[in-house]
Amino acid sequence: MRKPFIGGNWKMNTSRASGSDLARAVSDGVNSIRAAVDVAIFPPFPYLMTIRQILRERNSAVKLGAQDCYFEPDGAFTGEVSLAMLKDIGVDVVLAGHSERRHVLGESDELINKKVKATLEAGLECILCCGEKLEQRVSNLTDTVNERQIRAGLAGVPGEYLSRLTIAYEPVWAIGTGKVATPEDAQTAQQRIRAVLAQLYGQEAADRIRIQYGGSLKASNARDIFKQPDVDGGLIGGASLKSDEFVAICRAAAESVPA
Repeated sequence: MRKPFIGGNWKMNTSRASGSDLARAVSDGVNSIRAAVDVAIFPPFPYLMTIRQILRERNSAVKLGAQDCYFEPDGAFTGEVSLAMLKDIGVDVVLAGHSERRHVLGESDELINKKVKATLEAGLECILCCGEKLEQRVSNLTDTVNERQIRAGLAGVPGEYLSRLTIAYEPVWAIGTGKVATPEDAQTAQQRIRAVLAQLYGQEAADRIRIQYGGSLKASNARDIFKQPDVDGGLIGGASLKSDEFVAICRAAAESVPA
């Protein structure tokens, strides 16, 4: 049985004060369900240490996530942040390949793969994102795009690292648009993603990897999506900025686990 995993990606939002309040509310709100669902929040870089302190003061089970990293250990890479730096301040999990990094900032599959490998080699957890744009979906290329991004992102990643790997399927056409894949659409895409993982690492290993859904996920649709057998939680964007909404999504994930 895979334990659901909910990630709250704050993106380039919040202030130190509002982010601190949000972290406190989320930590307190999910404390009673910590045994049933894993939760991580991904604040902007400048607030990571502030949020880490808040989580530690509360003895919180909420993991601290970074929205990005750089794969080199150190050096003349102006503006970049290394895994060693993130680990030093208590980061637990790092995003790689988010659609906004791919399509807004132009990150290639090769660069994303380097970040995935560096994150896992550093002993941190990694969420590798994949997903198709609207024109690719219309052209029936969803599976082709997802398979390419998964195979490229995991190239050279040994099976021993898989316990710290999560996949997030985020249909780009549904991110921040209010559109959402139907539960059946999400299940179909994520079942096929798991099949790709099985080709790479074997069925037993693939069955242990959690696959999140991300794309305008809200408390109102979370339960139906989380009922799907290959959906193991969600990577939440806009709804993660509202503590009540985010906690409700986490509770929906916890309730999706059979008694």
